[in-house]
Amino acid sequence: MKLTFIGAAHEVTGSCHYLEACNKHILIDCGMEQGMDIYENKDIPVEESMIDYVLLTHAHIDHSGLLPLLYAKGFRGQVIATEPTVDLCGIMLRDSAHIQMAEAEWRNRKAKRSSGIEPYTPLYTMEDADGVIQRLVPQPYDKKIELCPGIEVRFTDIGHLLGSACIEVWLREEEREKKIVFSGDIGNKGQPLIKDPSIVKEADYVVMESTYGERFHSLEKPDYVSELTKILQEAFDKGGNVVIPSFAVGRTQEMLYFLRKIKMAGLVKGHENFPVYVDSPLAVEATEIFYKYEYSCFDEEAMELVSQGINPISFPGLKLSITSDESKAINFDEVPKVILSASGMCEAGRIRHHLKHNLWRKECIILFVGYQAVNTLGRRIVDKVKTVKLFGEEIEVRAKIGQLTGMSGHADKAGLLQWIQSFEKKPEQVFVVHGEDGVCDSFAQCLTQEYGLSAAAPFSGACFDLWDGKFIENPVGIPVEKKQKKGAASVYERLKAAGQRLLVVIQHKEGGANKDLAKFADQIHSLCDKWDD
Repeated sequence: MKLTFIGAAHEVTGSCHYLEACNKHILIDCGMEQGMDIYENKDIPVEESMIDYVLLTHAHIDHSGLLPLLYAKGFRGQVIATEPTVDLCGIMLRDSAHIQMAEAEWRNRKAKRSSGIEPYTPLYTMEDADGVIQRLVPQPYDKKIELCPGIEVRFTDIGHLLGSACIEVWLREEEREKKIVFSGDIGNKGQPLIKDPSIVKEADYVVMESTYGERFHSLEKPDYVSELTKILQEAFDKGGNVVIPSFAVGRTQEMLYFLRKIKMAGLVKGHENFPVYVDSPLAVEATEIFYKYEYSCFDEEAMELVSQGINPISFPGLKLSITSDESKAINFDEVPKVILSASGMCEAGRIRHHLKHNLWRKECIILFVGYQAVNTLGRRIVDKVKTVKLFGEEIEVRAKIGQLTGMSGHADKAGLLQWIQSFEKKPEQVFVVHGEDGVCDSFAQCLTQEYGLSAAAPFSGACFDLWDGKFIENPVGIPVEKKQKKGAASVYERLKAAGQRLLVVIQHKEGGANKDLAKFADQIHSLCDKWDD
């Protein structure tokens, strides 16, 4: 019974952990790295076709975004997640595949103008996204289910995103039992719309995030409506736009919640009817899913509005942009406006077009409302770079750069400590992940020195024996010097993955009826004869 750390080890994105127990191979999350890799990530220790289950904490791409690549490389197991997460992944993974394919098309068009450049292969295709979406299996909150003999799981609301969960896993082998808890991303209390994080009372081992492990949110609850009103007033009075890079799922809906309050109260003087554009087909679809789960996932304040027949995230002047033509038209309209567009870290999507049209305008405000990972475009803009390169063009940054401080879906250090202290008995070991390099170390040190917990911040490739309670392997991180992505599945790699899957299927047939096995063998030989030169 072993736990191996793959992604989000001394890094904030790319969450992925590998659990081997009860003769099953399980991943907890399979996320995409966003921004530059800091350390090399080890590969999953087994072939993708051997993975039986993926337990998914939530739908954000840094936790789910490599599921289609897993499928492309032969995975045909089940992806277990909460019901809202399944619905959100249905749109988010397709959107991610669209971005991958669009990037490949753009690069290959560009490559035609240069000789000797190999064609660029997308990380995965829409068919891969559709394939893994078919493997999604929804589960309700708070229900303990048997995953397979010896393994039970339960999803509890962690308050980070619609459908986000902490995952409790019970493991039994040879009359011994261990329980391991994966925190997922721990939510910030008092967020609009969704509920606060639930607590878990017992565990032998805990894998917990540390995104804000060195930061504290303001002790006073921020008045986001007042802050946002001032920003809108300033930009609109100058004739500028307020451009908000926003995660399509979660943060966009929260911003709509605040903007509804501002518009209903007429707080922006002289511009009471200002338009708000949501320029993201993904955000539009995600908003519909928020409506679907309002009764089961919304907090008390939002439900008060729902009970009065008020939609908490809709209002007059809200414009939904779906087509590319509608998106392009936004920046040719001179009326001061709010533009909400993805992606939240400015790494891809329509937001890059809006930055190109508005960054150079000193009357505009670019407002960041979420975490910006190291080496993303969003982080560089927040860090006050003078110019950025967009679509091959250097754009001078003249717009005002603002932030709604403290607006985060992540718990701060106090919230993280409160969550881990909710366990009635100290866990045997706490593993600190999903934080920037130094933050993982400092938070683990804090847990050890100040709270008496046994805590460690493992690097990718570290492997822990859950029975013996010790590391089998505990390597140091190997830094990388340039941005890398997990390799796209080339056509030949797909063929090899298909071969690996065939071997897995053959292994599963052991003990079957001789007649069926003989027929299967003949089919394989026939296929080999057809393709063997």
